Amino acid sequence: MMTDPIADMLTRIRNAAAVRHETVAVPYSRLKMEIAEILKNSGYILDCAKSSAETGELKGLEIKISLKYQGKTPAITDLKRISKPGRRVYAKKDQMPVVLNNLGVAIISTSRGLMTNKEAKKAGLGGEIICEIY
Repeated sequence: MMTDPIADMLTRIRNAAAVRHETVAVPYSRLKMEIAEILKNSGYILDCAKSSAETGELKGLEIKISLKYQGKTPAITDLKRISKPGRRVYAKKDQMPVVLNNLGVAIISTSRGLMTNKEAKKAGLGGEIICEIY
């Protein structure tokens, strides 16, 4: 049984980018879909779509993520899981993390749903720091 599906998703994306795959499939959940949408809106991936899978280990729904590259280098340099099941990490509205001098983004789970650290700061919300991307 998987204890941290979000870390699994981030690892799949990291590994697929390392070997220059065009797409990567991740088991579907609403939270993972929202994370993928934020990655798309932030310009780290080309596209994400919900689809059904019948082959391999994935049965049921999955998220197909199209990775983005600049030449041969992936748009995503690193994905880091910050808040883990064993150690939750929270930030107050005035203590939002700054990722790579504002070149990267942190995904924050707030009372109004998932958003980037910049959006959360603008909205004056704190929350759980899910991960950092740069």
